[in-house]
This record gives sequence, structure tokens and C-alpha cells, in this order.
Amino acid sequence: MQDGLANGGRAGRRSPGTLGRHLARRLVQVGVRDVFAVPGDFNLTLLDHLITEPELNLVGCCNELNAGYAADGYARARGVGACAVTFTVGGLSVINAIAGSYSENLPVICIVGGPNSNDYGTNRILHHTIGLADFSQERRCFQTVTCHQAVVNHMDDAHEMIDTAISTALKESKPVYISISCNLPGIPHPTFVNEPVPYFLAPKVSNQLGLEAAVEATAQFLNKAVKPVLVAGPKLRVAKAQQAFMELADACGYPIAIMPSAKGMVPEHHPHFIGTYWGAVSTNFCGEIVESADAYVFVGPIFNDYSSVGYSLLIKEEKAVIVQPNRVAIGNGPSFGWVFMADFLTTLSQKLKKNTTALENYHRIYVPPSRPLKRENDEPLRINILFKHIQACLQSLLLLLTFFSSIFFPLTWFDIVLDMLSGETTVIAETGDSWFNCQKLQRTVGKSHRYEFQMQYGSIGWSVGATLGYAQAAKERRVIACIGDGSFQVTAQDVSTMIRHGQRSIIFLIKNGGYTIEVEIHDGPYNVIKNWNYTGFVDAINNGEGKCWTCKVRTEEELEEAIAKATGEMKDSLCFLEVIVHKDDTSKELLEWGSRVSYANSRPPNPQ
Repeated sequence: MQDGLANGGRAGRRSPGTLGRHLARRLVQVGVRDVFAVPGDFNLTLLDHLITEPELNLVGCCNELNAGYAADGYARARGVGACAVTFTVGGLSVINAIAGSYSENLPVICIVGGPNSNDYGTNRILHHTIGLADFSQERRCFQTVTCHQAVVNHMDDAHEMIDTAISTALKESKPVYISISCNLPGIPHPTFVNEPVPYFLAPKVSNQLGLEAAVEATAQFLNKAVKPVLVAGPKLRVAKAQQAFMELADACGYPIAIMPSAKGMVPEHHPHFIGTYWGAVSTNFCGEIVESADAYVFVGPIFNDYSSVGYSLLIKEEKAVIVQPNRVAIGNGPSFGWVFMADFLTTLSQKLKKNTTALENYHRIYVPPSRPLKRENDEPLRINILFKHIQACLQSLLLLLTFFSSIFFPLTWFDIVLDMLSGETTVIAETGDSWFNCQKLQRTVGKSHRYEFQMQYGSIGWSVGATLGYAQAAKERRVIACIGDGSFQVTAQDVSTMIRHGQRSIIFLIKNGGYTIEVEIHDGPYNVIKNWNYTGFVDAINNGEGKCWTCKVRTEEELEEAIAKATGEMKDSLCFLEVIVHKDDTSKELLEWGSRVSYANSRPPNPQ
């Protein structure tokens, strides 16, 4: 928004502009600097206008699905993302990524180059369609995964339709769909000016009476509790309430836990932090403290079959205060609408009595990991030996560091990972065992480290495009991506786009020959994949033209050397580490989670 405000004076000249120019300037004004695109004949003239905008960069992707995933990752880093594809064949390819962004409350602007405006309302059959003269199929598909749809095929209302769509994406924090006829981008119109007047998005303000009533009822509910706890959920981000959450945490003294997809939204070095609450696969001693509480405040939670470990959480509704971005529900009692999360948390922090009982209980029951037996010289590295090495490098019991569950992750791995996580880094964890292993990595005190997951939608392959988009949006950060080989095969091509744009992410390709998370839910021959030479694949698409370094890792010593090189000599290159692990080596959390989710999936039908 700052760019638009700084240049807003130009609007006074009111010189005519084109539709394409207006769209480009609007994207720049709201914070987009890169548009992820796949060209097609219906969007080519629109792309011409986007690339003539000096503050906008076009990032060509290998396919539309990855372009959508990249826009998703970009929105996580910058607050808004954009992609541009062609009509129907492009739109119905990118729609899966847009659905994921919808589930994660990310404002992604999906721009589609549509048919010539003269073809609407005729009986003509166009290519890139299913052979019917009805051109609305694509828009109807997008209705369920976007908060607004605009089909721009007239100049008279083009300005209003584009502006409404983009502003709605920002207000609702959801994706929008904008289709623009291919013959319109270069046409000037009196409604367009060279520099559009910047948006003014009015802040959302709580209903004051509702806010006061919600705070009063919640304070009364919590102040009579003996051992209440505070749990952060992933909707903290869309509500922009992280700071207000920490104000409440400091004021109330309750222990702080996070739901798995909220990792990175709460500082884990906070003295009240006790770990990830994820039912039966929670951080040690965290689940016991949360589920034994007589009152719990869930702030921005998402309760689904995965986050509830197959609906097995031992949480009682009558003990819970559920704070959503615009609503508060208290136990089995009242619910208050139009009460916004940040307002509510800030006001509540002034009303709660300090209560550290549950936190004291946590410190009483906490036991550090035990010391495993010494391994024999020729024995393969065991997981319990790994824990011994991790314990040796801990500086404080507040740092509950863990590991990628593989036979090759020793002390040096964690020393170097800690070093990597101590700076401006972001970990992107693919759907699968990386969810569980990355939960236990923890940033050091005072450092800016982030985590990104896609736990609600869980689309395998998401992390390749998301890594591309995030790294493009936040060039000052180094992205560390943890991707299983099965997921990688879905979207692998756009590693070439990372190389093309000089990105310096570190990709840990965890090679175990199959879909491990599916194996633990329900095994079968379909979970085994064709083996690839992954470093050979990346070397081939690099083709000697970019800054890219690849390495195969089979032993502890090779891993030590590879990580040292990736963080040292090759720190300005894209680093691709193919880590070869046993097909059955998984985290204990995935084993437990998989069995419970499998049980939930296999429930027999209810009696009719």
C-alpha cells in the first residue's frame, strides 16, 4: 500500500490509462512484486501489459498448478500473491492450488486470460473448452474456492470489477478469480488513470457492547478455573492477532501451547511455552497438561480429523473458550459475534487474574529425555543414539529440539540446523512425515525464524511451488524445504524456475521410495513409487547454467559434509540434498497418528 500512497498525487492528472496498466498498478499498490504465470493464447496480451510495469516481475512457471502453489507461498511471505493463467485449461489446472489457499485464508489473486469479448453470448465453440458454447464453466468451478469472481468482458465496468475483486481478496483474506477478455488489456478507457487512487481498507472494529460482554463472560469463566491453559491455532495469522495473543500470555501466566499448523506464530523461547498440542502425538508432557486442564482457551483453532488425530482429542466443549477471528464461544454457554480476535485478546488481558498453576504442574512433571545405551562401533545409527546427541547440544530445557526421523541425522545435523534456524530462515514442510519432524525444530531466542505448513488441505507436492514463491517474495531469507520423494515427483519441474531466478533455498529430498504417510494410514502396493535419480534430475534441469549444487547422502559423514557445504561454500546457491533413508524409518508420532487416522477412516456406516 505504501507505493500507492507515495505516488497517489499522480491521480490528479487523470490521464487515460489501459485496463492492463490499471491491473498492473493495482497489483503493485497492494504489495505484489512478482506474478507467477504460464502463458497461453488467451492471456498473452495481458502478460504484455504486466511486464511493461517496471515494479512488476513476471515469473514463468512450468505448469499452472505450481504457479498457484508459488502464489500461495508468496502470499505467506508478503501478505498477498498473484498468478496468471489461460482460460479453462489453465484455470482448471491452477484451481487445486487456489483451493489450498482458500483453506489457509491466503489472499491470492488468480488472473485468467479469457475469450474475446465478442464471443460471449454467441453459439461459437472455442478451443480450451469442453466443446460447449457456455463459457461459464470455469467461473462456476471457482465459485466454491474463491470469495469473489469477476468476469471482465466490457470496458464500462472493468474498473469497478477489478477493484472490487482485489479489495475483496484483501478484506476477506481469501483468493479471488478475475477473468479478463483477451482483446481488452490494451484498450484505454476514461475510468482508468495512470496511477489509480490507492485503496482505503477500513479497519474492522468490534461491536463494543458485544466485546465488553464477551470479555466479561470469559474473564468470569477463566478466573474461577484452577489450572487453565492457552492454545494458539493457525487462524492467528488471518486475524493479525499474534501480538495481542502474546499480551494475553504475558498477563495471564497460563502455559502456552500451539496447534501443529500454528508453529512459528508464537515465540517458542517464551518462558510459558510448553510445546505442540496435537492430541496423542503432542510434545512430551504438553498433551497431558492441556487435556488435564479445567479450562482451555483455543485461539484461532482448526479442529479437523488430522489436527484431532482421528477425532481422538480429550477436550470437553464445556471447558473450552473458542476464539475465532470474528467470534467468541464460551463453553456450553453464550457465543458473541462481531467480536474481533485482536480486540478481544487485548481487552481480556486486562481482566484476567494471573494463574501459573498449570505451568508449575508442567515444570513438576517434565523429565528430560533419557540417555540411551552406547552403540557398538559397527552398529547403524539408532534413533535413541540420535536423542543422546541432541541432548548434548541443548543449551536449555526451553529448547525442545528434535530431528528428522532418519538413521542419518546426528549431532552435526542439529548443530548446523540450529545455526541455519538462528538467522533469517523459513522452514517449509511438505505433507507427510515432515509435518511431525519439523514440529520439533525450534528457533533460538530473538531470531526471526518461520515455519509454513499446509495442514488443512494437505495437497502433496505443494511445498515445491510454495518454496519457489516464498523465496521469491522474501529474498533476504533462506528457505529450508523438507520434501518426501513421493510429493516431489508431483511438482518437481519448478526447481528449474528456482534456479532460473537465482534462488538459494536448501531442499532436503527425503528418499524412502514411497508415500510414507499413506503407508501408515493404509498400506498397499500403490504406495511404492518409481525410483528416480533425484540429483541427476536436478543436474539435468540446471544444465550447467545456474548456481545449483546437488549431493547424495547415504552416511552420517556424508550428511555432515553436505550440510556444512550448503551453509558455507554454497550458501549463495540452490542446494539440493538427496537423503537416502530406510523405507520404514518414520517418526514415532506418524506411527501413532497414522493408526488413529486409519481407525477414523475405517469406521463402519451408522445404522440406517
